Order: sequence, then C-alpha cells, then structure tokens
Amino acid sequence: MPSQEELFEAVDALLEGEPRLPSPAERARLREAAGVTQARLAAALKSTPQTVKNWENGRSEPRPPRLQAYLRLLDGWAERYPAPAASAPAPVPAPAPVPEAFTGPVEQPSGPAGHSKAAIAAAPDPVMKAPVEAAKPSATSRRPARKAAAQPAADPRFPHGPLAVLDGDGTAYGVNGIVLDCPATTIPQLVEWTLAEFGLGAPRLNRNGKDSDPLIVLTAAAAVKLGLPERLEGHEQRRSLRLEDDHPVVKQIAKAKWKLTQRGFGPWARIYRPAQAGQRQCVQLAILPWDALDARSWPGVTGMEPADIARVLGTYAARVITPRGSTATSGLELMTALRPPTRAVKNETTGEWASAYNPGSLGTEPMDPAPPEAPQEHPVAQGWTGGFLDEEAYQWVREVELLTDEECLRPYAVGLDINTAFLAASARLVVGLSGPDHFHRPTFNKKIPGSWLVDLSHIELDPRLPSPFTPSGRRPEGPAWYQTHTLAYAQELGYDVAPIEAYLRRETGAYLDPWHDRLKTAYLDTLADLGVTADLDDRQFLAAMEQHKQVDPGLAAVLAAIKATVKGGVGKLRERPQGRHYRDGERWPALERPTWRPDIRAAVISKARVNMHRKMANTAKATGQYPLGVLSDCVVYASPGPSPLDFLPYTTSGKPLPGAFRLGTTPGLAKVEGVQEMAWAVDLMEKGLNPARHIKGGDAVLEEGE
Repeated sequence: MPSQEELFEAVDALLEGEPRLPSPAERARLREAAGVTQARLAAALKSTPQTVKNWENGRSEPRPPRLQAYLRLLDGWAERYPAPAASAPAPVPAPAPVPEAFTGPVEQPSGPAGHSKAAIAAAPDPVMKAPVEAAKPSATSRRPARKAAAQPAADPRFPHGPLAVLDGDGTAYGVNGIVLDCPATTIPQLVEWTLAEFGLGAPRLNRNGKDSDPLIVLTAAAAVKLGLPERLEGHEQRRSLRLEDDHPVVKQIAKAKWKLTQRGFGPWARIYRPAQAGQRQCVQLAILPWDALDARSWPGVTGMEPADIARVLGTYAARVITPRGSTATSGLELMTALRPPTRAVKNETTGEWASAYNPGSLGTEPMDPAPPEAPQEHPVAQGWTGGFLDEEAYQWVREVELLTDEECLRPYAVGLDINTAFLAASARLVVGLSGPDHFHRPTFNKKIPGSWLVDLSHIELDPRLPSPFTPSGRRPEGPAWYQTHTLAYAQELGYDVAPIEAYLRRETGAYLDPWHDRLKTAYLDTLADLGVTADLDDRQFLAAMEQHKQVDPGLAAVLAAIKATVKGGVGKLRERPQGRHYRDGERWPALERPTWRPDIRAAVISKARVNMHRKMANTAKATGQYPLGVLSDCVVYASPGPSPLDFLPYTTSGKPLPGAFRLGTTPGLAKVEGVQEMAWAVDLMEKGLNPARHIKGGDAVLEEGE
C-alpha cells in the first residue's frame, strides 16, 4: 500500500490544490474537463482503471490514503473547471445489480465490532459489470458486444459473498471489493467471527443440495499472526501435509469445542461443529504459504495482492463452485453439488419429511466396480486374472519410417490442442448409476454403459493413424476389455462386435450433464472476458488466443483453474491409494465415496479418445494428411506454414470441413498448442519421442524430457 505522501506527490504532478467529495457523475465530469484519462488517473493513484471507473459510477468509494489524495485532486479540478451555472446537480446513479455469489452491499453500515473498516476496496472485478456496460461496450473497446445476462436476486444470508482473503494486518478482503476489519488473533476466534459477523457463504447449486460453507484464505502474514507455521515440512507427499495433533493451534480448536475432519489441519482445513436443528457450522480455511493453491492450476495467484486473490477466487466461486480443496477436489464436489445424492420427501401418512434417494444421482453408498474396471490394487481385483480395462488417453507417435518426403520437407510442425476434451466428452454421456451385473455372451448394445470383453485384434487400420482401441495406438493383440463407446466406434467403422463377456449396468443416466453445462458456461464466459468470443472468425480467434493471457492475468488464472477442474474432477473418479505404507488389497479412503467410479472415468476418456480419432480420420480422408503424434488432447501435423490455417481443411465456401478439426472457443474445438520446425519434430521421432509432448515448450522441454 503506497503512503499518503507518495500519493500526494503523484497527485501534485497533475495539480496543485486542496479537499470535498462530489457526486460520482461530477467526478467523471471534472476528470474529463481536465483532459485526464481514467488510466492516467489510476496510475497516479497507484490503482487501476476499473477502480476509477467504479468510483465514477457510484459502485465503490475510495479508501484512505487514496481517499484524501482523490479529494485533493477533485477540489483542485473543481476550482479550475466549475460546473456550468445552468447545470442541475448530477444525480448519484444507483449501484449496478451484482451477480450470484457477489451479493455484498455497496456500503456496509456501522455495526458490531470488527466492521469499523467496512468499505469498498479499489479492486477491479471483470465479473462485476453493469448490464449497460456488458451489452454496449465503449467506443474504444475491442471486445464485441455481449448480451447481458439477467442478474439473480441477492441472497440476504450471504451479504458478503462466498469467501474472503485475510491479511496479516487483520484486513479481510471479500469479493465485490468489500473490505472488513477482522479482530481475530486465534483460529477459533476467526471461525467464530466468520460465522457470526462476516455473512459469508454461497447458495446451493441445486434445490436438493447444500449451501457452500464460507472460505477464508490466509496469507503468509495472516497464518503467522494466527499461530500457524509459515511452512509445513517433514512430509514426503504434499497431500500428507498437516499440523501434528499436539500443535497449539489444534489444541485451541479442540478446547473451543470445534472439530477437524479426518484430513486434519492441512493446506485446506475444515473446522466444524455437528449440525444442530439443521444448521451447519463449518468454515473452510485455505493456507496460501502451505501451497493451498497449486501453481499449475492457479498460475501466479499466490503472488498477487490479497484483494486480487479475492477477485480471482470469487470469480471462480461464482462461475464454478466455492473452492473446497485442489481443483480436482472442487471438480468432484461440483458433481455432487449439482446432482445431490438425496432429496426431501414428505410422508403422505405422517406428514413428516425424510431423506430419500435423488433420481439421477449416484446415491449415498459407495459402490465397488467390476473386477476388470478396478485398478489392480483394489480388493475386488485380488486374484482376478481376466484382464483389466485400459481406457486411457492417447500416447502415440507415428513410426518415423512412415513419414513421406513431402511431410519431411514441410517447414513446420503445428500442434493443435482440443479445448477441454474431457468436458466435451461428458456432454450427453450416459453412464451407469447402479452396480455392475455379469453377463456371458451378451449381444452388444451401444446404449448400455459398461465393460465388454471383445477380440478386436483382427481389425487392421491405416498405420499412419493410431488405433482407436488402445491408448498406445497399437493394434490390439487379443481379447481385451473395452468401454461401450470404444466398441460403438468399432461398429461405426463397419466392424462386427461379438462380446465374450460383459459387466453392464441396468440403471443409467446422463449424470455429468449439469456438470458439463456449468463448466462449459464458465469456460466460455471467462474466455469472452479475455477477448476470445465465439463470433470471431478463425484468424481473429488465433490472434485473440495469442494475447488473451496478457489481457488480465487474474482471469487467465481463473481459466487455467477451470480447465484443471475438468481434468482433475475426471481423474478423481478413480483416485488411487496414497502413501508408501499401502499394501495391495487394502481399502483406501477414496473408496468410501459414492463418486469413486472408475467406470465413469473410463467412459469419459473412451469417448474423448474416439472423438479425437474420428477427427483425425476425417482430416486424413479430406486432405491426405496424417498426424505425427498424439498426446491426450494434443495432435501434431506437418504444415507448409506456421498456422493451422495452412493445413486445416475448409470447404469451397471457406467454412471448416464438418467432422474434421475446427478452430474455436467451444469445448471440443481446437486451438494452437505450439509451433516448431519440422526438422525438430523429425529429430524427436527418430529418437522415439513424441512431438505432441514437447511441441509447446520446444527444446527446453525436450532437454528436461531427455
């Protein structure tokens, strides 16, 4: 935070003068009369253009020391540029409506202890847009106009949104720029204050679900102030990090009659008391210096200012879910939040309400998979000798001998990445909701989810394409277990499918549909806020994607977190045992979740791999071009130019060829992953390495890989 003297010096560069805060409209008039842009004023006050904009439309007010500096500047401008005599005082515009989960009031009235610093902080928030601004961009905006979405009514139970970031000076930064004083000096006091004073939380995502518990994020300074070590050490695995049971903070929590979950006090700690009269009492803590926010999923966020961290996490909470742990954990929690396992049912005889199974959900009881669907260490797999399902993402590179001279002479290798491929595969995906039933010699039915033992080794395909039936891309060598979508694709290609055996599920449903819909909307909205909209043509799309991370690093981090939520959530469906002391055949904690469903994970990955093969086959059919290598959702092609526009197929009218790779924002469409020289790709292939693995990082990544 700059000192008042530093700000006064900056303001004096614009003006010499003295203090009284006019109406927001008058502030804007004075600035424009002085010929000063919002950006220049923001730079002088060590703030942001969005913050100045908020001051001028009445959505927030400056706080000390910026308040005094801003007052001084406005008074000086008022002397130089008095309002025209005929002008009536400009009315103060009403605050813009705020979206769901950003439901804090514009000003917090004075009240109980801990609210003396209540104010609106100078923190930009791209989610917080007035409807007029969203529908009608300014003349200087490069972003196409977007239709403003209807704003939901504010939830009075959570006036300050879903979360706050607590700094070492006791300042709690909430979403929508809200800042409050937190008097807590211990963890139990912080929990009590959060539940009694702050009004944090978020409404349920499904009428049968539960409201999100409040999240408090602790900076390093706040953690130390509350008695926590700045770093946790002494554990081999990050997931095992936690305070010892005899740590003073753990003892304080127990003495105050609060409880910790079985995970203990780690980077993501949940502190609660058993619900009474249906009222939950629970606070989630995220300890930043303990790596609560993984840099791979939240790039650059830990190093941001607390207000900016609140903005990033608040945007994610509004569009996805209030974080509950890693992005993988949040992805799994989102499935349950959107498809709660139970619902309230009224007994027609007694009139009492009771909890009952919610149709379409996974229920409340864990379910063991069929032996071939389980990882080999699972209890049901012990003694099983019938083989295992191997539905994984592609890791394939073409034999270098199959490269043509024409391909080798092309100057570039261009990598295409499929936008959130697993998310695209989850759309309208029918999965099993009940346990597996065993069948011998069943007739294949592509509408029944399950695992089938089939011999596909007789199918011979073009060796310049990976086999669609194995993650290695090699031809199957005999009978193997496949998920329904893999065999349905074999039928689509014209081959007979004759199952030997199968484990099938009678109750089915599109369990992941609401999960897909919410994450797709979050992904597209965040891309659009970064200037990458669906109405761009292919050239404009490529140009926008080159710059989108620089538009707003905070929103770029939200986008990365959304993508990590998709992949991590799917991965959590088959979470493996952790720890060196684990022995095969023992149960591990993840198995007690109803959402531990390796068959659903296999269905998503199978469909994603089939989708990738279908696009490669259609591209080859239309253009004669074959991939150099594939890694999960990335595919590399030889290209006459450095752009995918140089090799992707288009119709005579200039539209992308249906069924082949297409550029665009929607999940399942493609963007550029990386571009390298073709000689670089050939060199890797001669070494047996996959150019799709290294196309983004080039030689630096290659050196690490070697």
